[in-house]
Amino acid sequence: MRVAVKEFNGVRENDMTTIPTMRLSAILRYPSFHLSLLFLTILLTPLCFHSLLYSPLFSRRLNLQRLSREFLHQNLKDGANALRHFQQLISTSSTLPPNISVPCIHRSTDSLNPSHANGDTLLVISVITTRRRPEYHYLLQVAHGFMKRLNDCGQDCATFQLSICNVDPLPNAHTDACLLSHLIPSVVRHLNEQVVEAPNRFEQEKQDYAFCLSRTLEIYSPKYVLLIEDDAVPLAEIFSAFFHLVHVRFPQDPLGGGLYTKFYHPERLQGYVNPEPMRIMEWIGLGGLVGLVLTWVYKITFHQHRFSWWMFVAFTVYAMILAELLGRHYLLELRRMSPALYNVVPATECCTPAMLFSEASAQRTLGYLEEMQCKPGYAKDIALYKELKRRGEWAWALEPNMVKHVGMFSTLRGSYEDEEPQLL
Repeated sequence: MRVAVKEFNGVRENDMTTIPTMRLSAILRYPSFHLSLLFLTILLTPLCFHSLLYSPLFSRRLNLQRLSREFLHQNLKDGANALRHFQQLISTSSTLPPNISVPCIHRSTDSLNPSHANGDTLLVISVITTRRRPEYHYLLQVAHGFMKRLNDCGQDCATFQLSICNVDPLPNAHTDACLLSHLIPSVVRHLNEQVVEAPNRFEQEKQDYAFCLSRTLEIYSPKYVLLIEDDAVPLAEIFSAFFHLVHVRFPQDPLGGGLYTKFYHPERLQGYVNPEPMRIMEWIGLGGLVGLVLTWVYKITFHQHRFSWWMFVAFTVYAMILAELLGRHYLLELRRMSPALYNVVPATECCTPAMLFSEASAQRTLGYLEEMQCKPGYAKDIALYKELKRRGEWAWALEPNMVKHVGMFSTLRGSYEDEEPQLL
């Protein structure tokens, strides 16, 4: 009897250790446990994304000052390189002092006409410029960037024209524009006329913008005008994006009948959580696609025989949360793999560093600009956008951005004298 009891007790003791192990093993196989672990990884995202400038989790305290200084340092370096490049182009000697002043060349309108017949100019890139912080040479960076892009483009861009539009009240004091006037066709707004001061800076900017657009149309009669502000450096894909836009996306009606196509939108305003309904649909679509892939991988890994809708929904929500925390800007960068992946969406009101117009839409824009009066809180970008809404028209934005906005010293917002500007 004692032996039997001992054996019985041994079985019970063995069962008591086996049952918790079996329960733990069963819990580890539960899909809900796997999903709980997956969602716990979201707690790690602040550690992973805190240094990403355009992530909602970006830590300004830890990273903003460092990134701003690095950006300014690179900006100074790029400006010096561009200055050296253009100095060497206009001189047989490379020993010119770094701050040399070159007198402006003011050509007649007739001499600015392109070598090919009027009407055959497919695109004019017109760079609007005025004096900024001289040591950064923003204009030279932009011009150097476009000259490289045109050289890379080769014969495909044979009917393109690069032009400088100097709207500085003292054009001969704009040393970078004077330097470029020896190499690139340039027009000047305030040359032999008395400067009439606008009521405010915003109206002045609008008038300068209208002047450059008007003169570009008058001189070159192009099919398209890319109006660039002098702190928007072109990226490598800018001309492939242009060709895809005008030949593939809108082959019949220029720009799809839109007033303009924006080639830049501030990265900090590109997030999914915005009023634009198209972004919300894109966010849900991305989450659904990633959720479907994750559900399929999970099904194969854990030998699930049926498709689980609740698992799919959970994975979709997880993917959407992760995408927003990472930052939509970084996902848009993946579209650079092919022009077919570029996103053309309805434009929002901000901003105007790079705007593409067709000839007809440029003429309409000039009419709209003439009718409106800009003022603080009602700059030209907001005014144009509201005019579109009032008239029942539309405009587009191309994603990802095709220019890099390098200007941190604004002549419009009164930050010309800022000692240490920040990226955000």
